[in-house]
Amino acid sequence: MPANAQQQPTAPPPDAPTRSFTGADLFGLSIAADPQISPDVRSIVYVRRTGDIMTDRMQSSLWLIDVASGRQSPLAAQGSSPRWSPDGTRVAYIAPDGDGSQLFVRWIATGASARVTSFPGSPQALAWSPDGTRLAYIATVAGEATKLGKAPPKPEGAKWAEPLTVIDRVNYRNDGPGYVKPGRDHLFVVAADGGAVRQLTFGAFDDGGPLSWTPDGREIVFAAIRGPEADRQVMNSDVIAVDVATATMRTLTTRDGPDGQPRVSPDGARIAWLGFDDKRRSYENTQLYVGDRNAGGPRSLTASLDRGIEDAVWAADSRGLYADYDDHGRRRIARIALDGRMTPLVDNVAGGGLDRPYTGGEFSVSRGGTIAYTGGDAGAPADVWIYSGGKPRRLTQLNAVLTGTKALAPVRKIAVTAPDGRPIDAWIATPAGHVPGRRLPLILEIHGGPNSAYGPSFATDVQLYAAAGYAVLWTNPRGSTSYGAEFANLIDKNYPSADYDDLIAAVDAAIADGTADPQNLFVTGGSGGGVLTAWIVGKTDRFKAAATQKPVINWVSEALTMDNTLFTSRYWFSKLPWEDPMSYWKRSPLSIVGNVKTPTLVVVGSDDYRTPVSEAEQYYAALQIRGVPTALVKVPGASHGGFTARPSQSAAKASAILAWFDRYRTGPGAPVPAPAKPASPAAESPQ
Repeated sequence: MPANAQQQPTAPPPDAPTRSFTGADLFGLSIAADPQISPDVRSIVYVRRTGDIMTDRMQSSLWLIDVASGRQSPLAAQGSSPRWSPDGTRVAYIAPDGDGSQLFVRWIATGASARVTSFPGSPQALAWSPDGTRLAYIATVAGEATKLGKAPPKPEGAKWAEPLTVIDRVNYRNDGPGYVKPGRDHLFVVAADGGAVRQLTFGAFDDGGPLSWTPDGREIVFAAIRGPEADRQVMNSDVIAVDVATATMRTLTTRDGPDGQPRVSPDGARIAWLGFDDKRRSYENTQLYVGDRNAGGPRSLTASLDRGIEDAVWAADSRGLYADYDDHGRRRIARIALDGRMTPLVDNVAGGGLDRPYTGGEFSVSRGGTIAYTGGDAGAPADVWIYSGGKPRRLTQLNAVLTGTKALAPVRKIAVTAPDGRPIDAWIATPAGHVPGRRLPLILEIHGGPNSAYGPSFATDVQLYAAAGYAVLWTNPRGSTSYGAEFANLIDKNYPSADYDDLIAAVDAAIADGTADPQNLFVTGGSGGGVLTAWIVGKTDRFKAAATQKPVINWVSEALTMDNTLFTSRYWFSKLPWEDPMSYWKRSPLSIVGNVKTPTLVVVGSDDYRTPVSEAEQYYAALQIRGVPTALVKVPGASHGGFTARPSQSAAKASAILAWFDRYRTGPGAPVPAPAKPASPAAESPQ
């Protein structure tokens, strides 16, 4: 046999692993969250969320990192919300126990853990007292259900129907937890080594974290909406201080607008918090405020930043704070002095989710100013990073084995200019090995919110779409955050509107640069992106197929059935639905469904209470009545926020969308050949 014949590559066996990213790979992914750096800066404890193929859930475990070497060791097989004691000898955390969760403490030196609560309500918002002897937390106190009348006496042994449910709260259900059970969230304190639990707050109100102790240990500062009209307020929380010894409360802020996430300075002289004046607009920049110990003389440190602050923590010297915020689709961390001067530090914060490329991430800061944070890029889910000495350093590579065996889609930024001349940020992913200049079918992926932002982050939906041979385009049209309040409020009381033009301009840019095939355009998006998907197919026939995910179709019905009952009519419209129904109707995709010719898939979680199932079903029914090709996909047990929480459903949802698009995809490599349909002029609706 000739020598050169012996050197020919051997074809891989048919059952060999594929280098393409697949739905099964979602179970192999891990993502870092909530990194907490120890007081001595030697260790970081963080939450690692990993797909569990047997339970079909993302399981949370706690891991310790040695900062110097990067070595990791497990701290708890299950757990969340880790918090170091002030002396660094212990870590408090929350872990499942029986039907709920409880508060545990781990002694680092011995490796021993002890449960310190046995309260029926699962704890959250943990906070150590300054001397390390106590822990404060928030938990739900069960209440009595409202009753009206009663059924006749039940014979012994009889099997009767469940008793009536009486609902009398304004906000009677929440996306995720579902229908509100009787009870309220309140503040508790327990000894750090266990013992009796003491409740500090009471009443028909819900108190929230984070919790912040004063340095003398006498008070805890938190935020809540309290008062006689508390249930009818949407975003009017105040900063409140409670005396730990007497449970006496003092309300420290009173303005119309949210005041929350309070933090007492290490020297006890000031309080910082986040908030804004509520002007009933769809978006306001959340600003960082500082006042004296009683929140008196408040002033904004970030009024000139024109970006919304996500979180802020005090520097150990009490002369400034570290804060994170989104800027042009990226989350950043900066130090902000008490005179408002800002020093940018970190620009690659990432994390929070896996399916779509939203901005996100978390951080903590040591007494010496070392920052532990979740960071990354489009190549992998978030890892733990550290910023020290002016330089960032990556400490974990949680997905190196998986990503090293997969041909992932590269991501690049693409230049887009809106019709009015505004620059629009956009990114495009192409299949691994794509030859530049060869046109591809394009999926336009639209973010929700609409006041939120995408960025150049890892996303499983993007990778699955690209692995199927599509280019994927995502963008931040007007209304997106991270570009300032003016840009976000271009759609205030006018959504959807010109954001449509920004999205179409992005598609045109992808065509102009030679990537997108103009005869194979597809569109999808969830929540606000679902609204815009349905709006787009009512305005133009350019797209071969669409998939609207958990959309709002009729703003009147959404305003009266969503979980936050008072929100839509207060912030996205000027009047109530019955006062000005046409303003709701003209912004509803249902108003232009008569124009739709595009085959449109409708996808929704069966337990969605934010954009309720009835919205998706209305659109599906309208498309069926009109004879437009459609199908309705429901994700069993999924809420709006938990739409892709279970890996199998996340993979199956993406697969269903791809199968729908493949039906109508044409040209080379099309899975299912179909006659090409030329694009028709835009079908405009009355404005």
